[in-house]
Amino acid sequence: MKTTRGSGVARFTVSVPSDLARQLDQIAGEKGYSSRSLAVADMIRAWLVEHQQKFAGKEIAGTITLVYDHHKHGLQETLTDLQHDHHDSIISTLHVHLDHHNCLEVLVVRGRPSEIQRIADRLISAKGVKHGKLTITTTGKDLPA
Repeated sequence: MKTTRGSGVARFTVSVPSDLARQLDQIAGEKGYSSRSLAVADMIRAWLVEHQQKFAGKEIAGTITLVYDHHKHGLQETLTDLQHDHHDSIISTLHVHLDHHNCLEVLVVRGRPSEIQRIADRLISAKGVKHGKLTITTTGKDLPA
């Protein structure tokens, strides 16, 4: 691997089948990347974030997205109680009324992967939640730009 002095950039060569390179270029263009290198760097970062999720010692950030019917008896209280129980890991919440019955709630979370997963599982499995999803990302501390 060749490192360019003072730039903090490492150059390396990657060989891939030409069809794969064409698909990469097409998707990179559709997503607005100005170069193949930037697209590959983002893919590597995504892979690193995914890998870091598996280590309980690393702090992660993410969102828990919930869709539910707020008319479901007791659900709002259950969700609020769970959120209060984990106020140290839940940084912020956004609540949106999608229509007369359905609400979308997004919780921004930060903490140990096992704890964040446990919180998400409890919220998503609450009776009356129609759909829920945990999306994990990095805090950025251990990830190069």
